[in-house]
Amino acid sequence: MPELKLARIPDRTPVKLTIMVMPDLHLALTDYARIYADTYGREEPVAELIPAILSAFLDSDRGFLRAREALGREKSK
Repeated sequence: MPELKLARIPDRTPVKLTIMVMPDLHLALTDYARIYADTYGREEPVAELIPAILSAFLDSDRGFLRAREALGREKSK
C-alpha cells in the first residue's frame, strides 16, 4: 500500500442531537440569529448556528482543552 501525505479523513457523518432549551435561551439564540443576519447579510436558522456556536465555545474553553488533552483523546474536527 502506498504512503500518502494526506492521512485518512476522519468520519464526518453528522450525529443528530435533540435538545430542549429554556425560553430565555431560545430567545437569546433567536436574537443571535437576527444579529448574525444583520452582520453578514445572510439569514441562518438557529439550528444551523448552534453547532458553530458550540464549536466556538469548546474551542475557547482552555480548561476543557487541558482536561481533554489529559484524557489522551485526539481532538476531533
